[in-house]
Amino acid sequence: MTDQTTTPTTRTPLPATPLVDAGWLKAKLGTPGLVVLDVRTPPAGGFVPGSLHSDYATAGWRATIGAGPGMLPDEAALERMIGGLGIGNADHVVLVAAGANAADMGNATRVYWTFRTLGHDAVSVLDGGFKAWTAAGNPVEAEPATRPATTFTAAPRGDLRATLPQVEAAVAAGTTPLHDARSAEQFAGKAKSPQARAAGTLPGAVNIDNGAFYSGTDGRFVPASTVRALADEAGLGLDNAPITFCNTGHLASVSWFALSEIAGVAGVRLYDGSMSEWSADPARPLKNAG
Repeated sequence: MTDQTTTPTTRTPLPATPLVDAGWLKAKLGTPGLVVLDVRTPPAGGFVPGSLHSDYATAGWRATIGAGPGMLPDEAALERMIGGLGIGNADHVVLVAAGANAADMGNATRVYWTFRTLGHDAVSVLDGGFKAWTAAGNPVEAEPATRPATTFTAAPRGDLRATLPQVEAAVAAGTTPLHDARSAEQFAGKAKSPQARAAGTLPGAVNIDNGAFYSGTDGRFVPASTVRALADEAGLGLDNAPITFCNTGHLASVSWFALSEIAGVAGVRLYDGSMSEWSADPARPLKNAG
C-alpha cells in the first residue's frame, strides 16, 4: 500500500469536466491536487495507480434515515469520512466505478452528487470506469493508496436534492417533471424492489430506464443529444426543475448525472428517498399500483 502526502491547500484548479476519459486521467496522474477515488463494491483486478478506495456500500456514503435506506447522510458524518480519506477542499476528485453497466456506474454518480450537494464542484466521473482504464492497457497497482487525514468542510446546497415535502408538493401540483429511472416493469407496477412497500410509481411520472444513459458494451455514457432525445421520446419535460427517483436514490443518480451534468439541464434534482420512502406511507398516492 502506497502513501501519498498532502499538498498545499491552495492550488490551480484542474481544467476538468464532469466526465473525463481514461486518456485524460492517465495524462493527469500525479498532478498536485488530483485525487483518484475508487468507489467499487468490491474492487477487483487492481487499482488505478495512486488511487484511494472507499467502498460505496459500506463506507458511509448513504444512510438509513426513517423509511429511506439510501438517504444522504448528515453533513458532519460526510465531512469526517471525506477528510478521513485525505481529501480536502482544494482537491479535484475523479471517481472510479467498475464500468460494466449503469447500475455499478451509479456508485460514482451517487458519490459525485454527494460531493456536489456538499458544495464541492471539483469532482469528475471516469467514463467507463475501471473497465475503460484497463481496456486501454493502462497500468494498475495491487493495492490502493492512502493519504493522511485532513479537513474537509462542506458548504451545503439544497438545489440538487428533492426532499419528501418537495416531492409531495410536486405530485400535488402536477407541474414538475417526474422521472422514474427504474425498469419498465417496476414503473408499470409489474415488479417491486424489496426496499419499496408497494409496487407502482409516483403519480405523473414518466419512465426512462437508467440503463439507457450508459452503454456497458461501449463503456461510456451516451452524449448529450441522446440524453435529450430519450427525454423527449418519454415525454419528460426538461423545464421546471425535474425530479428523478428510483427505489433508493442509487439508479436515479445515473439519470441525474446524465440529465444535469452531461445534457446540462438546469435544476435537476435527485429524490434520494425515492420509492422506499414514498411508498412507506399507504396514504401517499401511487400510479400503476400493484
